[in-house]
Amino acid sequence: MEWTNDLKNKKECICLIGLGYVGLPLAVLFSRCFKVIGFDINEERIRQLKEGHDHTDEIPDEQLRQVKDNLILTSKEEEIKKAKLIIVTVPTPIDTHKIPDLTPVESATRLIGRNLTRHSVVVYESTVYPGVTREICVPILEKESGLKWLKDFNVGYSPERINPGDKEHSVSRIVKIVSGDTEETCGKLGEIYGEVITAGLFRASSIEVAEAAKVIENTQRDLNIALVNELSIIFHKLGIDTREVLDAAGTKWNFLKFQPGLVGGHCIGVDPYYLASRAEEMGYHPDVIMAGRRINDYMGKYIAEETVKLLIQAGYAVKDSRIAVLGLTFKENVPDIRNSRVLDIIGELKKYGVEVMVTDAYADPDEVRQEYGVELVDLNKIKDVDGVVVAVAHRMYQELQPAFFRKIIKGDKKILVDVKGIYHNKEYTEHFLYWCL
Repeated sequence: MEWTNDLKNKKECICLIGLGYVGLPLAVLFSRCFKVIGFDINEERIRQLKEGHDHTDEIPDEQLRQVKDNLILTSKEEEIKKAKLIIVTVPTPIDTHKIPDLTPVESATRLIGRNLTRHSVVVYESTVYPGVTREICVPILEKESGLKWLKDFNVGYSPERINPGDKEHSVSRIVKIVSGDTEETCGKLGEIYGEVITAGLFRASSIEVAEAAKVIENTQRDLNIALVNELSIIFHKLGIDTREVLDAAGTKWNFLKFQPGLVGGHCIGVDPYYLASRAEEMGYHPDVIMAGRRINDYMGKYIAEETVKLLIQAGYAVKDSRIAVLGLTFKENVPDIRNSRVLDIIGELKKYGVEVMVTDAYADPDEVRQEYGVELVDLNKIKDVDGVVVAVAHRMYQELQPAFFRKIIKGDKKILVDVKGIYHNKEYTEHFLYWCL
């Protein structure tokens, strides 16, 4: 195929729109075989990357320096005109009412449309509900470019499967779904992605199938975690140790070993709302999906309430008590604070009049301040608190010893709320006022 050969021979180039947790690793991966333009509207992000540093920690600085000859980094939209394959990796969040916010995708599509040239292919990797690519994006591309879909340009969908902080399941090691508006488009995309994806490809029969596959992957995980979260609530009421129950049940070969916890981040805590929104449009209310969402969204409030009960049990006045919260990112060992549900714990504790000190081993203090209005404190400056909530299982926190908590928690009854159960052993359960999910 002439189109794919021109890309392989570097006569034409690939452009990645959005250089976040998804776009940058993919841009770096493609740059090993192709000429690549990495575009982001954030000029500061481009500046940092040009200096050889990725603040998300997904790409090591040395690796960024190695690919600089094949990866052009820019915030100038006219550079998009040089690309024949344009891949969209912008975020797809939800708004404050938990309604899908397609603004980033629509804005990126308008930008692409203004710079789209004939015989180009536009591929979306952002999470969307089935129908977004054809029904929303294609009309925008046609309007902005003045070109005709299927005659002058084509589209495809290839859902991202990035797991932030996961160095084992990197982009090339995850099976890639590809789809196109025609069999030829799908074939072209399969050939190009196949150059860099070592785990193999799955060619979906349609764009809508690929869109749906992406959104149910995280919906399934969300529901499984919701189940164990609800079980944890039940077992606490029964006075049974949830961890011990899961260990016992896990001895059966087909038991799914999910753990209770907060469900945040950009995928699992968001994607189900995209599918639910589409279902509602079609006149169907997805009871099971939304029940899972309600349970998982409730867990921050539940953890805060259990912390308040421990304060009362210890004989402390809840109002003006001091609680330290360790961890704010949405998961361990990453700086990603998007949709962090630790904020639910903090907000609920403050409603009870609790003074909350927050620290995090990975999060950027300026980003946290700007996004959430929370001032992070240094872990070593925390002292004289009535209790500690370890909300995120960062590696640094897993290495903390009982003596550390004895030092910073005042009083004889030392409250330790261990959300992820990382200290679930006799050193803590027998010597602290200890609670975990």
